[in-house]
Amino acid sequence: MSAMPHVLNAPSLGPVARLEQLRARLARVPESLFTLLFRIAVAAVFFKSGMVKIQSWETTVGLFRDEYQLPLLPPDVAAWLGTALELTAPVLVAFGLAARLGALALLAMTFVIQFLVYPANWAEHLMWASLLGWIVARGPGALSFDHLVARHLLGRG
Repeated sequence: MSAMPHVLNAPSLGPVARLEQLRARLARVPESLFTLLFRIAVAAVFFKSGMVKIQSWETTVGLFRDEYQLPLLPPDVAAWLGTALELTAPVLVAFGLAARLGALALLAMTFVIQFLVYPANWAEHLMWASLLGWIVARGPGALSFDHLVARHLLGRG
């Protein structure tokens, strides 16, 4: 048994001091852990969508023709581009390999979805954009292949 009592259980501390100690402990959780979770969460959404699209190509092209109705692109071209993006960019984001590029591509897709396809789903798109924007702005974090490349090949980190 430790000679020092556990600080959160110390009876001499008031509730404000205990909350401050708890806040300080939580602040020590590495940011890269959250960034990894952000990457996996947002990548999973897009990758699952891409997997659904390749299960029935006729249905996918019909979806782009009848529901999405993107301007300037024929439905078969839009379906191919959208599916290819949903199957490649999330892999980059999840593994943290060229993660900013992958996140930027998914962020652009999120804006297309928001403004041209499903504007009523703004809350969901805002969540995706927030996670992707974090990755674009801050990078994929220390738990990524990008970090390993920068550290070992470029001598950074």
